[in-house]
Amino acid sequence: MRHIPGGVFAMGSDRFYPEEQPVRQVRVDGFWIDETPVTNRDFARFVDATGHRTLAEIAPDPADYPGMPPELAKPGSLLFMPTIGPVDLRDFSHWWEFSFGTDWRHPHGPGSTLDDLWDHPVVHIAYEDAQAYADWAGKALSTEAEWEFAARGGLDRSDYAWGDELAPQGAMLANFWQGAFPHQNLLTDGFLRTSPVCTFPPNGYGLFDMIGNVWEWTADWYALHQPEQKPAGSCCVPSNPRGGSERGSLDPCTPHVPIGRKVVKGGSHLCAPNYCQRYRPAARHPQSVDSSTSHIGFRCIIRDNQEDMPS
Repeated sequence: MRHIPGGVFAMGSDRFYPEEQPVRQVRVDGFWIDETPVTNRDFARFVDATGHRTLAEIAPDPADYPGMPPELAKPGSLLFMPTIGPVDLRDFSHWWEFSFGTDWRHPHGPGSTLDDLWDHPVVHIAYEDAQAYADWAGKALSTEAEWEFAARGGLDRSDYAWGDELAPQGAMLANFWQGAFPHQNLLTDGFLRTSPVCTFPPNGYGLFDMIGNVWEWTADWYALHQPEQKPAGSCCVPSNPRGGSERGSLDPCTPHVPIGRKVVKGGSHLCAPNYCQRYRPAARHPQSVDSSTSHIGFRCIIRDNQEDMPS
């Protein structure tokens, strides 16, 4: 783990997506954070010690999903499948499929294994799985503000974790998609899917893969715009801000499925210049807590004043 001393920074961005606005000054207290996302090797130790079964390894209850055909009530997870040509980027069903038998042990489909993937980030992890690991390890999941502060590596207001240019002089500094998503991956960074942790240079705080590779869960409920959380009439910089409420995080597009959404950060190997330019510290995205995918993982923190921060 690396120690982040805390401080004041400009959270958010006004140059990319509206949900990242407004840019606002916030303060976070000091904390320790994992140098890398939790790997398959790390997660296997946790499972061996606890017998934990991930959400993707348990058949969903149709009662929780009104209208679900009973034949779909099988264990599985969302798996990215590249298309054979250009598709409507507004419809993610073109490249995502719910794959029965896909989980953290079988990350590329039911017949796949973890051979040669032990040092890759663990994926197909739902929020409760990440929280269970954090509890076992005596750690916590970060808030969105803590995560973003750490990802910036001391570079306040920069677009990327290393500056303001995505690929300075053509250098690949993170695992993201090069080419026209979702059908053309030029593999300029050398990877079709996830990459081993520590493959790309660390940021200014010595943290690896804060950008790209896999999205990472945070503890905050998603709100379209982050509240500043400071007393009315106060000119003080808000300290340790938190996200919205569980109720406020519900997806308005699926009112019949009242499942909360947490903030995920950092982007993944599927973020591309022509789609989802979220390989940036300020980027944020809502993710249903019951969902696991082939591009979401997590890392943990230990706060200097752990008892002062609600879970």
